[in-house]
Amino acid sequence: MAAKARLVYVCSGCGAVSPRWRGQCESCREWNTLVQQASSGRETTSGAPLGLFPGPIALAGFSQEESPAQPSGLPDLDRVLGQGLQPGGAVLLGGEPGIGKSTLLLQLAGQVASSGSRPAVYVSGEESLGQLAARARRLGIAGERLLASCTTSAAEAAEIIGRPDSPALVVVDSVQTMASSLADGVPGSPNQVRAVAAELVEAVKKSRSTLILVGHVTKEGLIAGPKILEHMVDTVLYLEGDRQHFYRILRVFKNRFGPTDELMVLEMLGDGLVPVPDPSTYFLGERDETASGSAVVLALEGKRPFAVEMQALVSKSYLAMPRRTALGLDLNRLNLLLAVLEKRLGIQLGQSDIYAKTGGGLKLTDPGLDLGLVAAVLSSFYDRPVPPRSVFWGEVDLSGRIRPVSGHDARLKQAKRLGYKPIFHPPVEGKGTATLKDFQRALFGAG
Repeated sequence: MAAKARLVYVCSGCGAVSPRWRGQCESCREWNTLVQQASSGRETTSGAPLGLFPGPIALAGFSQEESPAQPSGLPDLDRVLGQGLQPGGAVLLGGEPGIGKSTLLLQLAGQVASSGSRPAVYVSGEESLGQLAARARRLGIAGERLLASCTTSAAEAAEIIGRPDSPALVVVDSVQTMASSLADGVPGSPNQVRAVAAELVEAVKKSRSTLILVGHVTKEGLIAGPKILEHMVDTVLYLEGDRQHFYRILRVFKNRFGPTDELMVLEMLGDGLVPVPDPSTYFLGERDETASGSAVVLALEGKRPFAVEMQALVSKSYLAMPRRTALGLDLNRLNLLLAVLEKRLGIQLGQSDIYAKTGGGLKLTDPGLDLGLVAAVLSSFYDRPVPPRSVFWGEVDLSGRIRPVSGHDARLKQAKRLGYKPIFHPPVEGKGTATLKDFQRALFGAG
């Protein structure tokens, strides 16, 4: 017998349930995120009596024929995923609206449909069949095995996955537009997002298909809906970039079938998103080596080091509180490095507005950016350009020492391949130390 309906309060940020309203969610500590919902208490399980299910078995005696991963048709994407499209695997792709998620996945579905013997199905809850067909023709991927369905029913999408002739790939765009009969609430609510994902993931685990769910992101850059959504899938990808630029970066944040430190660089062209084969110098653009406040850093994202321009502007401030602005990097890291420069080098930055950004609008968190950012700030402060063809990487700690960072050998090999000289990097462990004073003296002869 179904339980009596009752009112509960669900956090719109993390999906936690509370029996009464609170100003702050006890799970994620966010304020004013609890929303009242009705809980019907309906069962989502089969309700079969105990004894009809097989008991646990020893893993040593369990054998199952493993299905090999299927190539996606995009070698760079296969590298990011680890092996390719894993049968029975669930992938979650997040990104801002208009960043290119639907375009990328429609291209991927077209590649899978054209290169394999099984079809690919694109399930859209946001676009009509006419819109999908028009985009497929524009991308040049409209083939006989590329199928599409426009529905907002999670049960219909699960039925497509569970067919005997299951497709090789099923894309559901997006999980926030789908509705499940197994939960209350409107589409996009935490209850619905959780139920839709559970229904689709359960269906794909019993099939030979690969499922890709599209998830919208919040203004904080997190996938909208309950955080548990990321734990229900095998792989979590984020498509990042500035819509004002032509590049996009596909990052891996979770992967049960491969590495979690890979990325894929794509360029937005008229015929869709095209992988950039060698992004090592792609983000430099037309850099002016004679301008002050600019330095080239070899950043390491994943296993591939690539050159990025770090820019800084130090100018006299006429405000009571000078401005500190950072684009593409952490503002707290910028403030920390400025405090270290003032303390260890004795330069006065307290009356200056300081702006810093990464070239091309990239968002980077590599600690090896510290030395390049320091070089750009000092270059703008002294109004002197850094040596032409110079390159930097290294972490700066609070004592003013320059510390080694991961991927040193890969960065050094890439710097030599690209012809950079001089190369400023921290000493290898066990071969001495370097301080900001040493770096300042080697770069500008100051101090």
